[in-house]
Amino acid sequence: MNCKTHRLRDAIAFALAAGTTALLSTGAAAAQDTASNDASKTLDTIQVTGSRVARVETETASPVVVIDRAAIEQTGKLTLGDLVQELPAMSGAPSTPAVNNGGGDGKSSVDLRGLGDERTLLLVNGRRVVNNDVNSIPASAVERIEVLTSGASAVYGSDAVAGVVNFILRKDFEGLAVSVDYGQATHLSDGARSGGSLTFGQVGDRGNIMVGLNYNKFDGISSADRKYSKDATYLYSGAVTVLGSSRNPRGRITVPTALRPQYGGCSTVTLKPGATGASQGDYRCYSGATDSFNYQATNLIMTPQERTNAFFLANYQITDSINAFAQVYHNKTSSNFAIAPLPFDARGDKVVISANNFYNPFGTNFGADEAGNQYNQLLTRFTSLGQRRSYYSTVTDQVVAGLEGFVGESTWKWDAAMNYGHYTRENTSYGYVYYAGLRDALGPSFRDTDGVIKCGSAGAVIAGCTPLNIFNINDPQTIATLGKYEARPTYSNTYQMRSFEANANGELFTLPAGASQLAVGVSWREEYQKNAVDYIAIANANGNCFISQEACGTPLSGKYNVKELYAELYVPLLSEVPFAHLLALTLGSRYSDYNTFGNTTNSKVQLEWRPIQNLLLRGTVAEVFRAPTIENLYSGASGDAPNFADPCIGYGRTGTPRDHEAACGAGAGATAIPGATGITPSGMSQTTGVWSGSVAAGFDLKPEQGKSFDWGVVYDPEWLPGFSASLDYWRLYLNDTINRADAQTVADICYSDNNSPFCGFINRYTDGQVNFIREPIVNLGRLDTKGWDLALRYRLPDTAWGSYTFGLDGTYIARYDNKTNPDDPAGVVTHVAGTYNKSYGLYSRVRGRLFVNWQKGDLGASWRIRYVGPFDVGSADPAQNRSADAGYPNVVVPYGSYFLHSVSVNYALPWFNSKVEVGLDNVFDKQPPMLYQNNVLNANTDVNSFDTVGRYLWARYSMSF
Repeated sequence: MNCKTHRLRDAIAFALAAGTTALLSTGAAAAQDTASNDASKTLDTIQVTGSRVARVETETASPVVVIDRAAIEQTGKLTLGDLVQELPAMSGAPSTPAVNNGGGDGKSSVDLRGLGDERTLLLVNGRRVVNNDVNSIPASAVERIEVLTSGASAVYGSDAVAGVVNFILRKDFEGLAVSVDYGQATHLSDGARSGGSLTFGQVGDRGNIMVGLNYNKFDGISSADRKYSKDATYLYSGAVTVLGSSRNPRGRITVPTALRPQYGGCSTVTLKPGATGASQGDYRCYSGATDSFNYQATNLIMTPQERTNAFFLANYQITDSINAFAQVYHNKTSSNFAIAPLPFDARGDKVVISANNFYNPFGTNFGADEAGNQYNQLLTRFTSLGQRRSYYSTVTDQVVAGLEGFVGESTWKWDAAMNYGHYTRENTSYGYVYYAGLRDALGPSFRDTDGVIKCGSAGAVIAGCTPLNIFNINDPQTIATLGKYEARPTYSNTYQMRSFEANANGELFTLPAGASQLAVGVSWREEYQKNAVDYIAIANANGNCFISQEACGTPLSGKYNVKELYAELYVPLLSEVPFAHLLALTLGSRYSDYNTFGNTTNSKVQLEWRPIQNLLLRGTVAEVFRAPTIENLYSGASGDAPNFADPCIGYGRTGTPRDHEAACGAGAGATAIPGATGITPSGMSQTTGVWSGSVAAGFDLKPEQGKSFDWGVVYDPEWLPGFSASLDYWRLYLNDTINRADAQTVADICYSDNNSPFCGFINRYTDGQVNFIREPIVNLGRLDTKGWDLALRYRLPDTAWGSYTFGLDGTYIARYDNKTNPDDPAGVVTHVAGTYNKSYGLYSRVRGRLFVNWQKGDLGASWRIRYVGPFDVGSADPAQNRSADAGYPNVVVPYGSYFLHSVSVNYALPWFNSKVEVGLDNVFDKQPPMLYQNNVLNANTDVNSFDTVGRYLWARYSMSF
């Protein structure tokens, strides 16, 4: 299957084929032209991220931000993940250790342009890594970081949609370097970190080796220990209110209508403080203002983690023209998260508390069964089990080995390498309940003649079952009984990558403007993933399992392979003529053949024009793509509980049209929805959502495909030495985005098209109520984003007061639009730029960073400012269905700018080549903005974008021999 055809791509492919043919026909002549080649080899050529062609120039058509070794050390960051999070090009919701609910595995990801970390490619020395956790890369081994903020699928293949982050490793390090580090927050002296590194390098006549060991540990921080995060704070009906969850340990019980008069007409009641719950008089009216559970105080705003990195790098010159190299990395990360004790929802968890349960004082059933029978609701929280906790252990290993060298005396350089990576992540969860046993414990029970309370009935006792008094969760006997039903499921995830690649690049022919360069290469890659799930957590077809639905999952096993070849041709068109110090064209194309969906070809065109030597005008038009992942394809059923507005509400009433009868039917053999059933019009309903991959849903996933445009200018004025400026305009659109179709999308698409396959994902009871909705992964969406990047650098001439370096980086997002169903002309376009959106993250229009470095002799200092511009929460547009207020529709709350200041001082000591550094992050103890719990998932704020810790003091001592 050919995924796309494009005239521009075909033209580029033809030009590259012609260039490759020219290579074959002129190779002998190139080998003989030794004088010319020797001259060109006196200038070191390098590959800059974004191109396979080795060039003398470091400023090319590709916009690349470089963070060198000195800048890495000046930040004082122990992990590379903490460092890259500060880049202005980062938006959206990248993973960080501050993500507790939904995180906890210690991972830090990179989310360029806010397109999702799956659309940013991570490389080490230009080669793929098996784990996209930046923290798994040893910081002491890195020489610099190159960040390409442009689509690069023509160069690197899948995933390089938003850009590439390439970690370049150190070379020729000789000696022994040791460092130790400690830090802690000034507030309560919590969040302590400690770490150290040991690096050894040896350089010989024919090669070098470098080995290193890194260790770091971070203590967790409780939400209860920060003012902004200690309460579950909501914006509700125009007022800031501390609410929380109605699933509290004293219960929220919906009582039968006949019993409500004794509670003053209240429909829901809760246990009185100190009462046993044995009689109806032990309960009073439930009040959300006073009886809700503050789940936020039991969460974390920084998850604990412990990490060990080890690496081995080696180069050996076999002959004068052939070099062998090897790179070995090992990482082990231990981490965990903790969230509030398990909430219990008798209906949602499909558990029936029998009217004949010994402890039931109300004489009626509560909950629901899996057959769809529903009774009165009962909510509570199993606080005696403690927090829901998950402990992760992740081990990553990667080996790269190969050969590289020159072809004879020519400028042609080649390399061939194998790349093997493997990681395993195992975790065990605590604080859950085994529902199969719980159903028996909450079913009928009785007191026997010996005064022992037993499950079942006198004639049918359930062996091994202990009845549970769910009406008094804090009773010591209940606590002991509930402990018997605690479940501790285990999970494991294994991922393996194997690849081989061969590359070559060099001069192809000489033009009047200079030498034309060609890079070619082939590669093969296979990726394999296997997820194992504890039997008690394996989800059935409805997304349920033996424990809480949130902990259900399905085993996964799948793999794919891809064969690729590429070519890139650099052609200097004009040189050293009026108005063209240099005019050059670069063409590139990459062919990828996947065994899952077929083949795709992606190309690029780049233009560089230097009217004068110090001014560069550059432009890139590139095709980009992202292939479906193994999880996209093969993941099975798992559950969630989505809210959605049923478009079939009221369907079938007198006077309503009948054209949606098929879409609103109750299922096979059922009648259309009766007019008076279902939730109230314009209301929201909560149902069971069943997640699945595309294969399970019967969809053939295609790759995401789009185009990236970049136009920019770089100016290094001769009249102002040390100053440089760049300004780039970027635009990217992506079609057929791979997303999980949420419950609302599935319902809406089915309603608009009776024949849509999405109708098969909705399962209704015979009365029309939704039983569950499947939420498959499909190609459904279109992204469109554009903006500007600015970079300024100025190194002042040295003065008597020392040397100064100033830097400013900024990003402006002019547009970020997502349309979930592009085929629907009336479909809603979600406008994300300038907003915080719970589903997407933070996309403030402006982000920036400013730094000033000073050095005088042995003393140096650094000052950094991180800036997040104004943004809105909520939308006034009813179609966006996004209000910042949980009680009022279409409410917008504007937020101002956010500045974060950090400083550090370093001093070189006179012994053992030592240096001491002291730093203070978040100098003014800036607190993150309150976005309120109804708009976020963690800590009343956006933990992905703002500092959650507060003022933080750290120190580091290093020495080398």
